[in-house]
Amino acid sequence: MADPVYIGYTFKVIPVQPGSEILIAELGYTGFESFVETPDGVVAYIQQSQHFDLILDSINILKSEEFEITYTFEIIKQTNWNAEWEKNFNPIVVGDQCAIRAPFHDSFDVDYDIIIEPKMSFGTGHHETTHMMIEYILASDFTNNSVLDMGCGTGVLAILAKKKGAHVVEAIDIDNWCYLNSLENISRNDCGEISVLQGDASLLKGKRFDVIIANINRNILLEDLSTYVACLNENSSLFLSGFYDSDCELIESSCLKLGLKFETKRTRNSWIALKFVN
Repeated sequence: MADPVYIGYTFKVIPVQPGSEILIAELGYTGFESFVETPDGVVAYIQQSQHFDLILDSINILKSEEFEITYTFEIIKQTNWNAEWEKNFNPIVVGDQCAIRAPFHDSFDVDYDIIIEPKMSFGTGHHETTHMMIEYILASDFTNNSVLDMGCGTGVLAILAKKKGAHVVEAIDIDNWCYLNSLENISRNDCGEISVLQGDASLLKGKRFDVIIANINRNILLEDLSTYVACLNENSSLFLSGFYDSDCELIESSCLKLGLKFETKRTRNSWIALKFVN
């Protein structure tokens, strides 16, 4: 089966925030699968087979007078993408305990040496939100817990949760690329017991977890928050990230209304991660 061909859109957004966040949310509903935030805006990817000439007509923010958004686009083959990230991807060590590296890097003498081949998926540990989620997992006891990694990207958080002693781990992402990449990374790290599903929060009906990790953009978090809470066992934890400090009050207020209790907050370069318990 031939590798899919992708089209990459490079958006320059003024002001970058919250413009980029809104743009990502709208593009996600039109079929764009993966996003990379840049200092100037966003790079968004969609399979060529899903693309059509008027695909941006439904993106409301492009018509807003509050933002100035320009863009270019080009066809990108998977092999070209792989070569690019392989050339630039450096290993990262979090808390002197967890290393995240590519297959071509030397191993690290740490408690958790995780091999990730990210391709076009989100979650190498370099982004602030993934980094903070890793810190939260490292600081937590996951022994015999059931864990959900919602919006799993590369599957790195699910893999670390499993290595930390979680008994049942489920990883879900709406992107097909992320789904396939998570399967690959989970196998590469000998964590085959992790269940990987492609879809959204509708897959959670009737399920229960001791820990839910959701590193997703603000709009999706707010939309699915009540579903996450309904899936929490008694005395469980919910870790949230994927949003800025300016969104913290809104996220916290929504969680408190659903009966959760705020426990801790982490900040990294204006990005936020929160822990709630029930």
